[in-house]
Amino acid sequence: MQKQRKPLTLFLMVALFGLPSPVAAKKKDKALVREGEITGGVLTVLWREPRNISSENLFYGAGGKDHEPHGPFLFVKEDLDGSNPKFVVEDHDRVKWKVKLGDEARPETAASRLVWAMGYHTDWDYFAPSIQVKEMPLKLHRGQELVGPNGNVTNVRLKREPDGDKKIAEWKWRDNPFRGTRELDGLRVLMAVINNWDLEDKNNAILEEKSGDREERIYEISDLGATFGKNGLSRDRRISKGDLEYYIRSRFIKKIKPNAVDFETPRRADVVALVNPREFFSRLHLRWIGRNISREDARWMGGMLAQLSPAQIRDAFRAAGYSSQEADGFTAVVEARIAQLNKL
Repeated sequence: MQKQRKPLTLFLMVALFGLPSPVAAKKKDKALVREGEITGGVLTVLWREPRNISSENLFYGAGGKDHEPHGPFLFVKEDLDGSNPKFVVEDHDRVKWKVKLGDEARPETAASRLVWAMGYHTDWDYFAPSIQVKEMPLKLHRGQELVGPNGNVTNVRLKREPDGDKKIAEWKWRDNPFRGTRELDGLRVLMAVINNWDLEDKNNAILEEKSGDREERIYEISDLGATFGKNGLSRDRRISKGDLEYYIRSRFIKKIKPNAVDFETPRRADVVALVNPREFFSRLHLRWIGRNISREDARWMGGMLAQLSPAQIRDAFRAAGYSSQEADGFTAVVEARIAQLNKL
């Protein structure tokens, strides 16, 4: 058995360090499909081949119906990370959930379902139009205006706090084990499809998962809230997050080249965002993520997305609390973008 593994080990080492030829790149793709990258004896995973995309339930997403949260909820602590108000609660089953308030709750829920259906790791996210939280403190540091009487909170995303997985680091778009692979390029394409303009490295997480002697490091985009709106930072952040009108109006493909394609997302921030020069100029360095992507890899993601039915896509938006009319509108844009990818 040991002798049989030597060719595979050599193959993976060659793929990891990379060869300049297209053949080597394709071999690396196949290794990723099969096992992920092996680094220092630890399996690092970006993507797993979906079992059957056309049968996935996008209403309940990665967690499924069996793991959706059940009230009543008990306040545990406030979470001051990131830019959106959040706090942790415990539900009836003693499961802990991170509650996100504000404009990102809906789009993040919908985005998590599409990203998960394509084989990428996502959190277990659920949207609730209203929850009641017991023992809510008299004053939160952030988002107090979003909390009603008796701990009533509306339009929230609940993310299940992992039992065994833990975040050990952030990963960088420019420096990770998957550079040059179809799977990473596919993720870049997918971010353009959903207009995720907030692609800073701080929104990426490496999760450590241990099971017996097996250890995995899972690479995920841990914040998908800045999606399905305008495809860049605006002075009014609300139109850049879950705004159907601006999602419809936004441009998808910027330029088609003989062998590559440029996407509009992420675009530079609006000039009015210069009121915060540091944020404006830092986002200029993100634009490359949507540029110069292989047309072949873009078609690959288009073919994956095309396996979703309109009803499945619509379910992702229904799960996020959008009205039937809004869900139809978002679905139409996603379908149109899938069609564009498959014509490349």
